[in-house]
Amino acid sequence: MRTPVRYLHGAALLTTGLLAGAFGYGAANVIPTFGAVPLDVRLTFHTTMMKVNEPVMQSAMALAILTTFGLAIAGRGRWRRLAFGAGALALASLLITVFGNIPLHAHFRKWAAGPVPDGYAEIFQRWELFHTLRTLTALAAFALIITVVVVARPSTR
Repeated sequence: MRTPVRYLHGAALLTTGLLAGAFGYGAANVIPTFGAVPLDVRLTFHTTMMKVNEPVMQSAMALAILTTFGLAIAGRGRWRRLAFGAGALALASLLITVFGNIPLHAHFRKWAAGPVPDGYAEIFQRWELFHTLRTLTALAAFALIITVVVVARPSTR
C-alpha cells in the first residue's frame, strides 16, 4: 500500500470516527439530559452550546467529507465505491444539519429570550429526529471507512 493512501485511511478513519462519536454522545447523553431539566435550563444550555458547537461540528463534517472523498479518489474498485459512499453519508450529515437542525436553533434562541409558544415540544422532537438522522449517517460513514481500512488493507505478512 502506498504511504499517502495509508495517511488517507488514517485521516478518514479519524474524522468519521470523531464525527460519529460526537453525534453519538449527543444522542446518548445530551438529548436525554435536555428532557430531564426545566425548559428554561434546556433553552439556555441549548443556545449556548450551539454557539460553540455549530462551527466545530461543521468543521468536523467538512473534514470527514474531504478525507472520505479523498480516499475515494485515491482508491480503486469496490473500496473506491465504499469510500465514496462514506463521503456521501458525511455530506448527508452536513446537509441534515444545515437544513434541518440549524434553522430550528433560531426558534430556540428566540424562545430563550422570550415566551415559548404552544407546540414547542413538536419542534424539539423535529430537532431530535434530525439529530438522530445525522447521527446514523455519520455512524454509517464511519462503518464504511472501517470496512475500507480493515478489509481492503492488504496483509503485510
